[in-house]
Amino acid sequence: MSVTPPAGAPGDPIAPAPGTTTTVSRLTGTLRAGGLIAPVITVLVAFLAGGIVVLATGHNPIDTYKAIFDGTGLQWLFPWTTGADRDTAAINLQQTLILTAPLILVGLAVAYAFRAGLFNIGGQGQYAVGAIVAVWVGSSFSGMPHALHIALTMVLSTAAGAVWAGIAGLLRAATGANEVITTIMLNYIALWLGVYLFQLGGPLQNHAQKEVPISNDVVASAKLPVFWGDPELQGLHIGIFIALVAAFLFWVLLNRSTKGYEARAVGFNPEAARYSGIRVGRTYVLVMGTCGALAGMAGSMDMLGWQFHLATNDLQASTIGFTGIAVALLGRNTAIGTCLAALLFGALIQGTSVRNLDPAVFEPELAQNLTTIIQGLVVLFVSADLLIAFLLARMRRGPKAMPVPAPRPAGGGS
Repeated sequence: MSVTPPAGAPGDPIAPAPGTTTTVSRLTGTLRAGGLIAPVITVLVAFLAGGIVVLATGHNPIDTYKAIFDGTGLQWLFPWTTGADRDTAAINLQQTLILTAPLILVGLAVAYAFRAGLFNIGGQGQYAVGAIVAVWVGSSFSGMPHALHIALTMVLSTAAGAVWAGIAGLLRAATGANEVITTIMLNYIALWLGVYLFQLGGPLQNHAQKEVPISNDVVASAKLPVFWGDPELQGLHIGIFIALVAAFLFWVLLNRSTKGYEARAVGFNPEAARYSGIRVGRTYVLVMGTCGALAGMAGSMDMLGWQFHLATNDLQASTIGFTGIAVALLGRNTAIGTCLAALLFGALIQGTSVRNLDPAVFEPELAQNLTTIIQGLVVLFVSADLLIAFLLARMRRGPKAMPVPAPRPAGGGS
């Protein structure tokens, strides 16, 4: 099918014509204008505000942030980290990357929807259904070959997430239902579905622990292989490579494929895209299905990579889907930006964990809340981020020249 691009600015084949821009197109244009500087400023402002919170509690912000950084393991990348410090840093970095991998996938699930003019608030529910299917399939078929069991579990989890998000896409396409409302409702349905399945006496409750609302454990044949670290101590599994490959495929889909072109065109202006021959309703369904697939894969990655079971309180306490929104916003809804933002939030979560942070520097319980505060500040400062990007764009264009009044004719009257 040949697609006639919507009219737009030279050099941008899918930019809408002046006067037809949508909220998404204006937001995308402003974000692009900020380049790399605006998100860096956003992070710095968020950390500065977090430091003020630390100072208000009577602690030293510099010492606190240094202790959090030491807990991330990122100093392993520095050649001057040696000996026992390097071994400790390696263990911490493995945990940081374990947390980063699903954040990449959930962040991409939000980013792709945004590029198509949709707001996917349902990453939490899509992640949950992926985790439920993963723990169910992963705890079954114990005699299956290792690679086949992993592949089957991840494929079914990915498909479950795609179907779950596809419901919201279908409702948007068929009835015009706002995807923000439908995805939020689907989040709660997924949550309480999982609580029902794993509660005491539930259909999928652990057979050996009748007094605990938890699933059966994933069998060894379904666990992701560990390539760095001790498998018994949650070493780094291959999920990080799966997430990076998914990010690369996301870039290819968005920038080098017809479906990605159609998604971006719909995001800029649905009516212009429809006039050009793009089936907008089908695009909504496909985009949401792809987003759900990414989030569902993230759920399977955690179940097969390090959690190995799912309890009702795990479902109720998880906030990864909402963290994915901050990851996508900070990452500019791009592949590489989302990966870097996911690494930042993964490092924050790991650095503020109870086992890493010295209580003499800052109470770990408060530090975990500090991570949540910083995540919220990043989302809050997106508006400031847009203002920064707008000001940078104005600075690059320079001040507008003052109009020169036309000379008055000689001998003219007043």
